[in-house]
Amino acid sequence: QGVYPIDRPTRTLTAMLARAGGIIIPPETAVITVTRGSHQGRIWFQDLYQRPSFDIALRNGDRILVQEDTRAFTVLGATGAQNRVPFQTQVLSAVEALAIVGGLNTNFADPTGVFVFRTEPAEIANAVLGRDDLVGDQRFVYVLDLTGPVGMFHARDFVIRDQDLVYVTEAPYVAWQKTLTALTGATGAAASIRSAANGGS
Repeated sequence: QGVYPIDRPTRTLTAMLARAGGIIIPPETAVITVTRGSHQGRIWFQDLYQRPSFDIALRNGDRILVQEDTRAFTVLGATGAQNRVPFQTQVLSAVEALAIVGGLNTNFADPTGVFVFRTEPAEIANAVLGRDDLVGDQRFVYVLDLTGPVGMFHARDFVIRDQDLVYVTEAPYVAWQKTLTALTGATGAAASIRSAANGGS
């Protein structure tokens, strides 16, 4: 961090970043913000090197901020882990999001019930529902069935966004097992009480 003069070797954004010592955060999640007067522009660090046209010429007074991506999603349900997870790449698919937390729990998960809860802006909500009367943010639930013929492809193409909630439901037999356990547990407890009462008489 510091104040650096703009001269011939450092007149571009990439050259100035190099002059300042480069970045110390993962390149995959590094975001570059340039503030010029009252205007701001943002770009992913990786895109900066992949698209030379974004390597702008700097001007006096420009401020450059390098920060790690702050986006995150939450995973709940029958997965390997349940947590709030930061993005690890610029674009993250539903399959990759599940893989980050250890995938579906093979003993409990229902692969036909992967839900993504999201708040969509009105323009997207109207487009998805074929309407034009919705105003303001709308709550949506997208359902992914990983067992269908193209289910995995849909999950691979479904992009996770900031603040999404991914919920994996339990398989029906798991709920049945829990019911049986509750019933047999209660029955066992009642039998123990009867046995104790009989033994004491």
